[in-house]
Amino acid sequence: MATLICGSLAFDTIMNFEGRFAEQILPDQLHILNVSFLVPTLRRDFGGCAGNIAYALKALGGTPLPMATVGNDGAGYVQRLRELGIDTRHVKEITETYTAQALIMTDQDNNQITAFHPGAMMQAHVTRIERHPDVKLGIISPDGRDAMLQHAEQFKAADIPFVFDPGQGLPMFDGQDLARFVEQASWVTVNDYEGKMLCERTGWTPEQISRKVRGLVITLGHEGSEVWVDGRKTLVPPIQAAAVVDPTGCGDAYRGGLLYGLERGWSLEKSAELGNRMGSHKIAHRGPQNYTVSPQAFGA
Repeated sequence: MATLICGSLAFDTIMNFEGRFAEQILPDQLHILNVSFLVPTLRRDFGGCAGNIAYALKALGGTPLPMATVGNDGAGYVQRLRELGIDTRHVKEITETYTAQALIMTDQDNNQITAFHPGAMMQAHVTRIERHPDVKLGIISPDGRDAMLQHAEQFKAADIPFVFDPGQGLPMFDGQDLARFVEQASWVTVNDYEGKMLCERTGWTPEQISRKVRGLVITLGHEGSEVWVDGRKTLVPPIQAAAVVDPTGCGDAYRGGLLYGLERGWSLEKSAELGNRMGSHKIAHRGPQNYTVSPQAFGA
């Protein structure tokens, strides 16, 4: 069974600031903000939510099908996916623009400031979801606004259960849009901050959202995650990380684990346990796609 992963493919330029953002930004001077951060280390990684989730799912032995767009500089990324054994039939090149780019700066407390250029991602709606016997599951992760709206409709029309994972794309949508996503989705996954925004904009509590879908997952970082099913909350305990090196892509690694479990018909709680394990494993490695996984060690 394959999982169709709708979202971005992007290049991540990752920088490390050896201080704390809070010590450099004066709260009473935000109206004339003008700051500069010295970043001694810089590297460029393969990233984007669809790419990161596909990487994690494939590493566990799952079958990802990323659906995304790249620009005229994206051939190397597509080739990398193929070398990893990831099917790229749903990756489309948009020749008149660049691949999406994320510039991510992390301070010593793992706070992050990100600048994002969407590039080809804004044309992601040109890809279309159709019913296919091999595709039994899907996810909508952050992508172009039109693509997220249309892909949700297409998943529903094709009768393919999917996870709604709005991530950093959540602020693009008002309460009516978000309510429609929830009503179409089979599962919803957000982090704690996104969960509060989702509840505020829809006017629904986590308990109410969980009654509209098969389950709601709220990730809590180093505190684990909450799983809500039919109005009942279960706390899935965290997995202690071997080291805290780089949080970039941890949420996507978590979702790769979650999807692996859902592919196999596991309970949402058990799937979230694997998600916790994947997130804690990824944070010990730099970059979103630079770790390896032993499926046996992960109980996959």
